[in-house]
This record gives sequence, structure tokens and C-alpha cells, in this order.
Amino acid sequence: MSVERLGSVLSGAWHAGNVTWPLHARPLLQPAWDYLQHNHEATLRSPLFPVLLSVVTYLLLVLFYTALDLLAPTWPGIRRYQIHPERTVTWHNIGATLALTTYNHLLYIFPAAVAQWLWRPPVPLPSEAPSLAAFLLGIAGCTVVFDFQYYLWHLLHHRVSWLYSTFHAIHHQYRQPFSLVTQYLSAWELFSVGLWTTVDPVLLGCHCLTGWAFMIFNVWVSAEDHCGYDFPWALHRLVPFGLWGGVLRHDIHHLHPGTNFAPFFTHWDWLAGTACASTTKTPRAESEEGESGDTSKAGSQRADKGA
Repeated sequence: MSVERLGSVLSGAWHAGNVTWPLHARPLLQPAWDYLQHNHEATLRSPLFPVLLSVVTYLLLVLFYTALDLLAPTWPGIRRYQIHPERTVTWHNIGATLALTTYNHLLYIFPAAVAQWLWRPPVPLPSEAPSLAAFLLGIAGCTVVFDFQYYLWHLLHHRVSWLYSTFHAIHHQYRQPFSLVTQYLSAWELFSVGLWTTVDPVLLGCHCLTGWAFMIFNVWVSAEDHCGYDFPWALHRLVPFGLWGGVLRHDIHHLHPGTNFAPFFTHWDWLAGTACASTTKTPRAESEEGESGDTSKAGSQRADKGA
């Protein structure tokens, strides 16, 4: 059963069983969907649109966090939320990370997007918007599936030294990450993450609007996990019972690469014994760093100069 079908069933059950607070037969998102179709149909149908949406979302978030990084040294109100207030993000850090991001997008992402645009017909748009239940369930389902996929991928790229040194070590050159480190990646890693973000909504049978919302959510969470700030509105503070990893746990992962592999939730790390909730190294983390950390010592030393 697809997420869309499950959402329709739940909406119907609610409507049938609750006479005091019935749901509207017309989806709550329909007015917004009608507006988008009537005014931006050509853009939405273009195969380039998901790529453009992802890149623009990332650039806006990075611009916001980078502005905070540049203001933090002279603005105590910002610096108080920094995880590493002793760290100063320099223009050299910004230039180095932005250069690799630009290189990957110009050499790999943009040509792939253009090829898709040339070879793939425009995407058909459904006339109806998803129900609110289907929309939220779709984002939640994609988040759970992506979390499992990336946990296995991430763990594998730390445990297999060739994969780590060839593809993933570059991301760990910065032991105290800032927002631009989010996509300071090898092209292979950028493609892998982008593929799952695009394919998972299709596998779950989500509405295209749900898929785009998940894409924005994924980029937002990734940027937040690397931003270096522990704000009161951070997701790990909003999700109860410590179920969400968030920026603090991912910051620990960059300090102790043998821990906290999951991108969103904490349950896989707890079940596999790779969780670390503090900056104190666990015996397992020490062992992991001994196995795979040697391949990144040069990169970590380079990173320490700027971060």
C-alpha cells in the first residue's frame, strides 16, 4: 500500500468516525496546489525543478548560517549558541568548502540535470493535492527509510578503509563542522544522498508535492546538523525522548568518527552500539578511530588549521 493510499484510508476513517470535527472532503493543500499548477506548471513539470529546488534551499540555508559565522566573533548573542565558541570560521574555510561544492555541482550535478532534462519528458502533475495525512505520512516514511539507508551506507564507509579513504575522508577534514561542510563531499557521496532523496518518495508512492517537501526537509536537516549552533528551536530539542540525533550528536561524530552514524534518528546507533551522547570517547569509539581514523589523520590535521 502506497503512502497516498494509506493517507486516504486514514482520512476516510477519521471523517467517518468523528462527527463533531469532520475533515473537509477537499484536501487542505488543494488551494496551494491549484495555485502552483495554474501559475508555475511548466517549471514544476521540468526535470530540472527538483535539482533547482534542492540547490536553492541549500544556498539560502548556507547563506543564513555563514552570515551568523561571520557575525559571531563580535556578536555575543550569536556566539553563545555556538557548540565550539573558540572556533572562528574564516574566509579561507568558506572559500575552500564553497570551491569544492561549486566544482561538484558544475562538473557532475549540472551536466546530469541537463541530460535528464534533454532525455526525460516533462513530469505529469496530478490534478489533486495529497491529503494532509498522506503529506505528513509521506515525509515521515521517507525520513525513516532514508535514515536506515544512510546509516548502513555511512557505517560501511567508515568500516571499510578503502571506501573511507577514497570517498568519505574528505568530509571529515573538518572536525568542528560549519554549514558549508554539509556538502563538502566527494561526488560519489553527493550522488548517493541525492539518489535516495529522489527515489524514496517514488518507492513509497508519494505525491510529487510530498517528495519536494521531503527534499527541502532533508536539505534543512543536513545543514542544521553541520551548522555548529545549538539553537533552542533545533530539532533535537523539539523531538521528545532523545529520538532525534541533531547537531550535537553529529558534531560528536566529526570529533569521534566511530560514533553516531545515523543522519536523523538515534535508534539505529543505540541498537548497534555506535551511539555517543557526549564528547567523552567510548571504548568502541576508540577502537573504531584506531581502525579507520588513521586514513584521515592528514585530512584532520589540515582541517584543524582552519576549524
